[in-house]
Amino acid sequence: MELKEQLKEIKTQLRLSMNGVASQSMREKGLVYKLNFGVELPRIKQIAAMFEKDHALAQALWKENVRESKILAGLLQPLESFCPEIADIWMEDIHNIEIAELTCMNLFQHLPYAPALSFRWIADEREFYQVCGFLTIARLLMKKGDMEERVANEFLDQAIVAILSGSYHVRNAAANALRKFMQHSEEHAFLVCRRVDEYAHSEKEREQQLYNLVKQEAEEL
Repeated sequence: MELKEQLKEIKTQLRLSMNGVASQSMREKGLVYKLNFGVELPRIKQIAAMFEKDHALAQALWKENVRESKILAGLLQPLESFCPEIADIWMEDIHNIEIAELTCMNLFQHLPYAPALSFRWIADEREFYQVCGFLTIARLLMKKGDMEERVANEFLDQAIVAILSGSYHVRNAAANALRKFMQHSEEHAFLVCRRVDEYAHSEKEREQQLYNLVKQEAEEL
């Protein structure tokens, strides 16, 4: 099946599966797309399973400003042809938390260069670069968990700054990654506790929230 035929078939399947109520609900929650069919994620995965992973198809889908097309792109992109330069191009088109989360889960975390890429992103000033960086690190921590001391210190520096001064989505992504880091070992948990101990009696709201977050996580380990 040629590319044009594949895209036509995908659009047909999306229209057959569209859910106007779900689409409206997403808009009300701030997930704004140029076009959103409201197709549920299990159905999107079923549609993706109808096609082989293909670079040209995934790239064509990503270029469309359509919710379902971008999700499908992450599912259908082969890892071996997805170079760091293309990853940065895709990042420029990520503007909401749903696409950030799903692209990190379906694609970014599996890239062979994901660790280096994610650390470069968390050091970026742009919101969703940071979000995707922390989301990817959280997933890598769930799979591997360990970090060299220098890398761990860099991660903690960036995560704490993000939680204290970042946007809502950046703070959440960084806090989640910090929890995954702590859950790996008592040593990791101790490192984080030591970092935030100075905020125990802080009058600044975010510093106090960070301290309480770390304290609660440590108590649950």
